[in-house]
Amino acid sequence: MVSNRIRLSRRSWLAGVMAAGLAASRTGTAAIRNRPRVAAVVTEFTFRSHAHVILENFLEPYYFNGRLTDPGVELVSLYVDQFPPGDMSRQAAREYGFRIYDTIEGALCCGGERLAVDGVLSIGEHGQYPRNEREQIMYPRKEFFDRIVGVFRRSGRVVPLFNDKHFSYRFDWAAEMMATVRRMNIPFMAGSSVPLAERRPPLELAPGSRIVEAVSIHSGGLESYDFHALEVLQSMVELRAGGESGVRSVQLLEGDEAWKAAREGRWDLKLAEAAMSAGESRPIDNLEQFVEPATGRVHPAHVILIEYQDGLKATVLRIGASSTRWKFACRLEDGRVAATSFYVGPWQNRNLFKALSHAIQWHIRHGEAPYPVERTFLTTGVVIAAVESRFQGRRRLETPHLAIAYQPRDFRAFREMGASWQIITESTPEPKGINPGGPRPPGYRQ
Repeated sequence: MVSNRIRLSRRSWLAGVMAAGLAASRTGTAAIRNRPRVAAVVTEFTFRSHAHVILENFLEPYYFNGRLTDPGVELVSLYVDQFPPGDMSRQAAREYGFRIYDTIEGALCCGGERLAVDGVLSIGEHGQYPRNEREQIMYPRKEFFDRIVGVFRRSGRVVPLFNDKHFSYRFDWAAEMMATVRRMNIPFMAGSSVPLAERRPPLELAPGSRIVEAVSIHSGGLESYDFHALEVLQSMVELRAGGESGVRSVQLLEGDEAWKAAREGRWDLKLAEAAMSAGESRPIDNLEQFVEPATGRVHPAHVILIEYQDGLKATVLRIGASSTRWKFACRLEDGRVAATSFYVGPWQNRNLFKALSHAIQWHIRHGEAPYPVERTFLTTGVVIAAVESRFQGRRRLETPHLAIAYQPRDFRAFREMGASWQIITESTPEPKGINPGGPRPPGYRQ
């Protein structure tokens, strides 16, 4: 449930922050006098759900790169699709003064007839939804999108829109969403939190790098965590010479088939070991027999083999059982290997969402996504193709529809570089409720 801390009114506190000039963001944006009004459309709002770990950074100041950061926007309305036990939305609404509406249209119009907000978040993750025959959870992201866009059309204007994670579990729907965004000129941002995490050890690939092969590693579920690992992969390899050209083929292999493909040279086991060892106190090898320290077990593995239009080979490897393992390595044309891990901060993955929230807020204020939305359009297509490959008996699938080309943008200003974890440390107890954590300024009572 939400914290019952005694505090100054949020309005009074924010006025003080703005007067003191403390609300300037990492990108140098000055304190905003007219705070954009934001609506959120979510599947559920429970502890550690995506709605919680994103929206708490819209309701309270949060740490980003070591600086206490004002959200710069105002959450004014919310639509919640499901209210399971442990729902936090009602108490948060009472405490922070936003309103929960029974419909998406009501939330976007704040009870009126026309669009009444300056930005919209669509958070379609978590909740009880059916699975299809491919074992995909049928989250209503496309339905949310259609209802939101319907309000835009009736109101004769659009506002910045954020879509959490991949567009949909169906690529035809994802393509329709992208076409609508382009046709209506909607400022659109989507994707994952993980590419914004601190890199340990630090790694910056230069634009125009000549990458010949890459590996991205995770230890989570099919599709849900494959998507995050694909976003990590894409956020790195899009920097290669020529920019992004799209994907030619995708194949998912499981268990013995995955390791057999490595022995046959279809993916680089040594490169995967370099990725797995990044940020660790000792090298990790013999991945086929990797024992997860937390469980003492060897867990089933799978790989997604990706061939890009320009000849780049890439692999997403699922190994072990950890919600916080995100690794990357690539081999450059000259033979050098570059590797890093993505550190999520204390409290499992909860703090990943500070940087993502910061990026969303910038998107709403400026009407421009911090990085190309085509990245998430492409990773949406790849993860759907991987699921389809598995469904079709782990076949290699040609993917001409994924010839999605784009040029990368420098998004370092939106990444957490590690200073926040000098303030919120691994020994800091995780707070309950709406509380991004860390010390507050004088006058902000707890």
